[in-house]
Amino acid sequence: MNYTADPNNRNSKGEWQPRSVEVAPIYKWPPNLVEVIKYFFGIPGFLFPWNILFISISIFTWFFLTPNFENMKNFETGWIMQVFFRNVALLVMIAGALHFYFYIKKSQGIQYKYNHNWMGKSHRYLFSDQNRENVFWSIVSGCSIWTIYEVVTYWIFANQYVGYLSWIDNQIYFGIFFLIIIFLREGHFFFIHRFLHWKPLYQAAHYLHHKNVNIGPWSGLSMHPIEHILYFSGVIFHWIILSHPIHAIFHLQHAVFAAIVGHTEFEKFVFKRKIIPGPGDYAHYLHHRYFECNYAGISVPFDKWFGSLHDGSDEANEVIRNRRKAMNN
Repeated sequence: MNYTADPNNRNSKGEWQPRSVEVAPIYKWPPNLVEVIKYFFGIPGFLFPWNILFISISIFTWFFLTPNFENMKNFETGWIMQVFFRNVALLVMIAGALHFYFYIKKSQGIQYKYNHNWMGKSHRYLFSDQNRENVFWSIVSGCSIWTIYEVVTYWIFANQYVGYLSWIDNQIYFGIFFLIIIFLREGHFFFIHRFLHWKPLYQAAHYLHHKNVNIGPWSGLSMHPIEHILYFSGVIFHWIILSHPIHAIFHLQHAVFAAIVGHTEFEKFVFKRKIIPGPGDYAHYLHHRYFECNYAGISVPFDKWFGSLHDGSDEANEVIRNRRKAMNN
C-alpha cells in the first residue's frame, strides 16, 4: 500500500490512509535520539498540542472550578453537584465545539477525514439518531460515573486516607507525574479494552460503543455504564500511590478529552487556508473500522507486543480477516 498525505486520494471504499501506524519511537532499539525528541516535543507530538492543553485544563480546573477542599471531608449534595455540572460543561464545551466545526458546520467537508461517510440516522440508535445517542450516553452515564470516581477521590484525599503530594517539596516528581499518568492511563486502557472485547462482556456492554463505525467527537464517551465503570477505574491508582488531586483530575479528564478528540476522525484542521494538526487518532479509527486491533494508542507498545497492531495496510487487513475466521471456527 502507498500512503499519501493527499486527502483527496482515497481508496475504493472512500477511506483516506494518511500514514502507517507505528508504536512510539521510544520503544525502538537501538533508540534514535532525534526521533525520540521529535516524538515528545514535535508538533504534533506526545506533548503538543493536545496533552499540554489537557494538563493546562486540569490545573485550571483545580484552582478555579473545584469546590472548597475542606468541604470534601463529607459527602454533601452541594459540592458533589457542582463537580457534576462542571464536568458536563467541560464535556459539552470540547465535544460540542469539535462537533459543531466538523459535523454541523462541516467547515472543511471531508478534507483530512479518514472516512467519507458521516454519522447516521437509524432506528438502531436511541432517538433514531447516532449523535443524539452518543450525547445521551456521554452525559447521562459518562459524566455521572466520571463524577462519582472524582468525588470519591476527593473524599479520600480530604480525609488523608492516602498520601498527599506537596508541590513545594516535590516539584520535579510533581511535574513528571503528569507524563507518567498518560502512560499509565494508556496501559490501563489497553488491558481494559481487551477485556471488553471478551465475547460475554462485549455483548453485555462494549457493543454499544461499537455501534459507532463512523465516529465523531461525541462517540468517544458514548459507552454502556459497565464500560464507564471499567474505563474510569484507572483513577484508583491515585488511591494507592503518592499523588495530588490535580493528578487525579488530569487522569480522569485525560480519559474524557483524549477520547473526544481521538474520535473526531479528522487528521488536520483547515483554518483560513492554513493546515494545522488536528485531533484525529488514525490508529483508533482503524479499531472502529476493523474491531480486533489497536486496543490502545501508540504511546504504549502493547498492541505491537501482543500482535494486535493494525498499521493501516492491506496486509494488516488480511491478518484481521484470518483472525476473525479462526475465531468463528
